[in-house]
Amino acid sequence: MVNLTYSKNRILPTAEELPSSDETPVDNQLQNDIPNLLLSLLADIWADRDDWYFGVDMAVYYNPDEPAIVPDGFLAIGVKHDTGERGRLSYVLWAEENIMPILSLEVVSERYNSEYEDKLADYQALGILYYAIYNPFSGRRGRFKHRQRLEVYRLIAGKYELLPMQNHQVWLPEIGLALGYEKGEHIAWYREWLYWYDASGNRYLTANEKVANAEAIANQERLIANQERLIANQERLAKQQAEEARLQAEQKAQRLMEKLREMGINPEEM
Repeated sequence: MVNLTYSKNRILPTAEELPSSDETPVDNQLQNDIPNLLLSLLADIWADRDDWYFGVDMAVYYNPDEPAIVPDGFLAIGVKHDTGERGRLSYVLWAEENIMPILSLEVVSERYNSEYEDKLADYQALGILYYAIYNPFSGRRGRFKHRQRLEVYRLIAGKYELLPMQNHQVWLPEIGLALGYEKGEHIAWYREWLYWYDASGNRYLTANEKVANAEAIANQERLIANQERLIANQERLAKQQAEEARLQAEQKAQRLMEKLREMGINPEEM
């Protein structure tokens, strides 16, 4: 495990004095889009909480004498979400009461960046409880032929162990959510995405999906209301026609009785 203790007399650098990233650009769009989707979902799921932070491509400083690590995404729980107008410039462990992120996420790079080896070893040494690797190249020939689409490791006795998946999801009890993947549409792009799921395996919807669902429900309600109005109108028309038929029958019977009387026949004696 990495030593996270420092001299009490040492003046530690602040976030303003440290680089916010390692200045290494991501090499594919998914490395930004996937973590940002998870962040936007959390912002809705945990809208009433102020004890979490999800960083995207942000430096995590764990030792003032070591370079930062920069996951594609990471989740910390037990820290303030709202830190003021500027927000965080980076995640500085000694400024966060030494609260280590609980989850680190990497999206495998186009130019492979040792996500399964070096980065796994780094996060394991730091003691990050969960390490998730999403591999859009899974199943292809070569290096990633036998890799799962999403691999989630849990720190057990200081070592990462791969967790089993169920329905493309992994339940993370300390977070209270499952992480998984399925196809869907996000930023006008239909493909496979990472999502959060509840304990029953139900996927949390994006804001656009909620709007679309609300519109679909409203349209369905309008359709049902129109059908009910149509049925009611048809029933009124049927009653009106029945009443008209009854009146016509009475009028016809009345004319017949009048004609019989004109002929000297009492219809009541017939």
